[in-house]
Formats: sequence, structure tokens, C-alpha cells
Amino acid sequence: MSPSPARAGGAPEDQAEADVEQTGRGTWRHAAFHVATTIATPAAYAPLPFTVASLGWPLGVCSLVIGTLVTWCSSLVVASLWRWNGEKHTNYRLLAESIFGPWGYWYVSFFQQNKMGVELSLMNMVTELIHAGYRIQRKGISYSLQGSTATKIFRGFNALGTIAFSFGDAMLPEIQSTVREPVRANMYKGVSSAYMIIVVSYWTLAFSGYWAFGSQVQPYILSSLTAPRWATVMANPFAVIQIAGCFQIYCRPTFAHFEEWLQAKNMSCRSCLCRLTYTSAYMAVITLVSAAMPFFGDFVSVCGAVGFTPLDFVLPALALLKTRTMPDNPGLQCAVKMLSAAAAILFSIIGALACIGAIRSIALDVKTYEFFHDM
Repeated sequence: MSPSPARAGGAPEDQAEADVEQTGRGTWRHAAFHVATTIATPAAYAPLPFTVASLGWPLGVCSLVIGTLVTWCSSLVVASLWRWNGEKHTNYRLLAESIFGPWGYWYVSFFQQNKMGVELSLMNMVTELIHAGYRIQRKGISYSLQGSTATKIFRGFNALGTIAFSFGDAMLPEIQSTVREPVRANMYKGVSSAYMIIVVSYWTLAFSGYWAFGSQVQPYILSSLTAPRWATVMANPFAVIQIAGCFQIYCRPTFAHFEEWLQAKNMSCRSCLCRLTYTSAYMAVITLVSAAMPFFGDFVSVCGAVGFTPLDFVLPALALLKTRTMPDNPGLQCAVKMLSAAAAILFSIIGALACIGAIRSIALDVKTYEFFHDM
């Protein structure tokens, strides 16, 4: 007896169900939520007022605006390349491998390891900053850059790395793989909606924090806040809740490498208990190491310089040039090629300078270093 149509491998019902499962079920709203919450982590937005203070009003505002626009465009580029050669690339490593070959896979794999009601915590900080700004004696607030000429220059380099970290999102293809058809259109809408949220929250926090405390603002903005006490106490638990969720997302590449290593050794660790054990152990070790090193702003800048500048500023520009996914108009083609090449070169230089600035800051801070010192 021949198999019934319902059971046949090519049955329309089964094929439709498989297609839905393969492309995902999420809407553009889901994509917007995931993009916004994976970018706007406490480690990303807490140093922003100090970053603007390190650059001053004109350069700080321009750097933040340029960082926003460039990473928004880069995110749209990555979204457009999700199926650039006819194949679906469900994570950033596979996408880079399809474009650049094996070195692209390991390039992304290496840099992905550098970042290890949620928005309520951020908006709560903004309210606190405005409240604190009005309570402070405004005549004592200075907005001038502090320190010697060398200190100002290297602190500015350090700030550029922090901005790169603040807009870092190395998980866009992973998010896109959960979105329903039309995937690209939904992802474009989701990314743009997420950046609208990020613009309002980031810019408000960065500028209000610098306005409230001036050049004396701390690298971790909550360290500058003293009142109202209840609001400060609320902000920290909200930050912990968000970090716990984002940690699981950003550690997926690490966990995937671990499981691949186990498979290569003919071992398996697919049970819930086994996964809970090694993920919890990894999280505990990372938390312990992070707590032991109080150079919050400096390490954020290092991660931005060596991790997110390559992934979010340089690699999308190179990918656009490599895949030749250009507009049909010759004039626009030339403009896109020039902008992409300029972005890759410029942000490679910025990443190197930011790394130098961050390493210098760590070298200075280590002189007064104490384990588990309160920020």
C-alpha cells in the first residue's frame, strides 16, 4: 500500500510546516525587542555620560550621533546579506564563512567572545539624572576636559572604544533566523524600530548625565548618583536582570564551541542538567573575574575596540564590498564602494586608537588596584 499523501515526504502540509519552522515565527516586533535589548545592556549605556565628558560637548555629541548612524546602516547591511548567495546563514560565523571563507568564520568566532521590561532600568536612570542635575549647585559644574594634554588625548581614544561597545550587536543573523517571511523586510523594520528606541534612550542618558555632573561624572553612572536612594537601589536589580538575559544570548557562541568540542571527543552533553551545570559554572567564573577587576570603563573600551569595532563597523563594510551587492545605478555603486572602503579604513584606525587608550587607562588604574574594589 502506498503511503497516504498526508504522510508523504513531499506533502504540502509537511513542507509548509517545515518552511515555517526553518524561517522562524517571529514578527518584526520580536526582532526589534531582541535587537534593542541585546544592544542596550547596562554595560553599554552606563558609561555613556563619562564618554561624552571625555570628549566634550561638540566631539562627544558628534561621535555618538555618527556611531548611531553607522551601526544602524551596518545592521541593515548584515540583514540584507542573510541569504546573499541563496543559502540561509543562521549565525554570524556561518555568514562570515560564506563571504570570506574559513578565516571569516574564525575571525567572527574570536571577536564574538569579547562581549559577555528591561529598558525601565535605563529610563529610571534618566529620571534620576535630571532630578540630580536640578539638585546640584549648577555654578560648581564644569564641562571642561580634565588633565594634561596626553591625558585628554588618550581619554578621548578610550571613549571611542566605549561608543563602539555601546552599539555592539554580534548576534543579528541569530535573531534574523527566528523571524518569519518576508525575513528581510521584517528585519529591516525591526532594526529600524530598535534604533529609534536606542536613540531616545542612549542620547537622553548620555547628555543628561553629562549635563547633571559635568566633567566629574563617573565611568559607571550610578556611582555618581546619591539621591533619591530608592531609585538608585531599584536601578541595580533591573541592571542585573537584563545582564542575566543578555549574558545567555552572547554566550551562545561559546557554548556552541564547547558542545562542538565535546562532539569531536565523542562525548555528548545535551541533557538539561548537563547544560545547566556547564553554563552556570561558566557564568560563575566570568562573574567572579569581572567582579575582581573594577576597571569597568576601561574593559568596556577594550571590548569595544577589539571586539565590536571589527564586527559592527569594519566587517559589514568589507562584506558589502566582497559580495558586490550594490545598487544598479553606476553613480550609487561608486558612492557605496567609496563609503564602504572609507568606513573600513577609518574604523580600523579608530579601533586601534581606542585599544591604545584603554590599555593606557588600565596601566594607570592598576597602580591603585585592589581585588573586588567597589566601583
